[in-house]
Amino acid sequence: MEMFDKAKAWILKITELGLLLVALAIVLQMLFGTAVPFLGGDVVGNLLKLLTALGSNGVVGLVAIAIILYLFNRK
Repeated sequence: MEMFDKAKAWILKITELGLLLVALAIVLQMLFGTAVPFLGGDVVGNLLKLLTALGSNGVVGLVAIAIILYLFNRK
């Protein structure tokens, strides 16, 4: 069981790092526009496309957002 706990903690830390990098990319893109050279794409645009796709599905989109938020916020 200890190996499972270590793997779970490792994945949690990688996920947290990924979320911090996404937040940093959003802030940098808002400050400098879409011409931030090391981001490699339109982070804000991609995020808005994802939210639009989830929102256009009505209740299914809301349930999906609720599940995603639950997964990220449980500790």
